[in-house]
Amino acid sequence: MSIKNKDQRVAIFIDVQNLYHSAKNLYQARVNFREILKTATAGRMLIRAQAYVVKTKTGEEKPFFDALLALGIETRVKDLQEYYGGLKKADWDVGIAVDAIKNSSGVDVIVLISGDGDYVPLVEYLKNHGKRVEVLAFGKSTSTKLREATDEFIDLGEESGKYLLKKSRWPTIKIIK
Repeated sequence: MSIKNKDQRVAIFIDVQNLYHSAKNLYQARVNFREILKTATAGRMLIRAQAYVVKTKTGEEKPFFDALLALGIETRVKDLQEYYGGLKKADWDVGIAVDAIKNSSGVDVIVLISGDGDYVPLVEYLKNHGKRVEVLAFGKSTSTKLREATDEFIDLGEESGKYLLKKSRWPTIKIIK
């Protein structure tokens, strides 16, 4: 059921790593953030859109960060942590949850763009505080509990051609050494 109107104030929180890995593993493709932003906003008043990204030592992702900014999506950047033995980690779950809670008082709708089941307590908290919570993610890699907890789930995989970039449309990133 969709309860959306143009007067709703919307905040969007994008778990970029979750979306990136889902698109790569399921479809061998990249995400079309422009279309995802349009769907998430759905003609409503966008108050804030934040993407949570990871910066590597090489900085090769800077053109991608710039592209997000050009779409009007703020970036929250965290350095990739490298541990002894080669393990790499950059987890934004707590940061996204804190920001969603902090921003929730000024909006009617929180749109979470991630399929990570770790967000179920966040969704439940926001709903218990009178917020509509919508989740957009690729259904095949989305937690069933997250789907069930949200007010509306939009499966990006149902229109993958719309939400994915074909290889011919991938931006070229040149690394100068």
